[in-house]
Amino acid sequence: MKIVSERLKSLRQSMGISQAKLAEMFGSRQANINRYEHDETQPSIAVLCQYADFFDVSLDYICGRTDEPQGKLYKVEPAYSPDKELMAKFIEMCFEPGSLANKKLRETMLKIAMEETEK
Repeated sequence: MKIVSERLKSLRQSMGISQAKLAEMFGSRQANINRYEHDETQPSIAVLCQYADFFDVSLDYICGRTDEPQGKLYKVEPAYSPDKELMAKFIEMCFEPGSLANKKLRETMLKIAMEETEK
């Protein structure tokens, strides 16, 4: 893939590292790095992971799936929105029916759960 070769070359050049030096650091040969960068051969997953780790970018960035070169330092927060009715039933089940002491706590938990689902 052309985008992979372009990204690999760009990452290396952005650090001012020669192909020979990168090959030495990766335990490879300069000819291999050159072939990757000229889209003559596709690097293995292991090699792509070496690039991602060394340059602290994601594999999605290297493969052209995103233009954000976020590495291990970024925080993933998948969107999750539980069903409000299901959440209310669950909270209701957690408390003894008719207990006055638990009524306020139950209402507070339900309110917090509903606020979280709206975010």
